[in-house]
Amino acid sequence: MAKTVDVFATDTLTETFIEKSVLNAGRKILQEKNIAKIEEFALKIAGAFGVNDSVSISEFADEKKLIASFNDNMTLLIQKTWVEKSDAELKEQVLYQLEQFCSLIDFDTWNKAYSPFLKIIYDAVYLMFGSQAKQEDFLEYAFRIDPGFGIFWWYIQLLPQETDWTSEKCRIIILLGMYFLANY
Repeated sequence: MAKTVDVFATDTLTETFIEKSVLNAGRKILQEKNIAKIEEFALKIAGAFGVNDSVSISEFADEKKLIASFNDNMTLLIQKTWVEKSDAELKEQVLYQLEQFCSLIDFDTWNKAYSPFLKIIYDAVYLMFGSQAKQEDFLEYAFRIDPGFGIFWWYIQLLPQETDWTSEKCRIIILLGMYFLANY
């Protein structure tokens, strides 16, 4: 996975693309245990992705439809990405992991799906951007090439690699990431 960067370091670039209220929601969502509050913070972040803020996380659309859209979009994105010969095997692995991930998730397994979700995202971004995705300045690069993707990458970067969160918290965190990619 890529090097983690301090996504909370507020600099002019970050504040240009991410409202302070969204930055604060990112900080708070990581620590919060109350599901209603987690949903509130997730909706604030979702607003930065272009989600209507009157929607509830639990109503992100039919979950199965969202998962199917995420799977379809990610599969297409990965399949259409040209990669070096040395990365062809990784590309096939990511497609397989994506298929396994989408069949794994249900109410009881969201917390088990959390780390595989992040691995798929990091690997897919690496396939799309090559070694640039592993550079410390990739977040800045992402903001500059596509501010929407930059905000998504900021969100992914703020998430810990491993966690002991509840299944419901993991569900909200994963659905938020899926929503962006299902509609990208």
